[in-house]
Amino acid sequence: MEIRRATEQDIQEITNIYNEGIEDRIATLETEIKTDKYVMEWLFQREKRYSVIVMEENSHIVGWASINPYSHRCAYRGVGELSIYIKREYRGKGLGQKLLLALEKTGQQNEFYKFVLFTFSFNNLGQGLYRKMGYREVGVFEKQGVMDGEHVDVMIMEKLLSLE
Repeated sequence: MEIRRATEQDIQEITNIYNEGIEDRIATLETEIKTDKYVMEWLFQREKRYSVIVMEENSHIVGWASINPYSHRCAYRGVGELSIYIKREYRGKGLGQKLLLALEKTGQQNEFYKFVLFTFSFNNLGQGLYRKMGYREVGVFEKQGVMDGEHVDVMIMEKLLSLE
């Protein structure tokens, strides 16, 4: 498997994987399926340091990850919010760990000293990965959003990255 920076040729597969995450209700509060156009604009209207990487197997994208702005305030420039999405049939097979390691390395190269992430309190698979990789639970936002007509709690986790 190869991990590399996302390109325009990856848009359709990134969109498909993201939409699986939306449909499965495990990784995002988004409820509307996204189009390739939406994802293309998202990918190309971001500062270069906010990287999007993909994991490729046999010329197909099986997962992707991104560093996103945590805040527009300059004091938080070194803090990135991360997202990881894995194709359904590849979840639970260690790909998230490989993507996360690559994303952390990319983050360090782009002068991020800290990553934060938001996860649902019921996303045990994701939390297991993040804890294994040194992320700690900061707290839980109660009733942070609404999904399928129900309020959901959202956990925030963080990790300080070493700047080598």
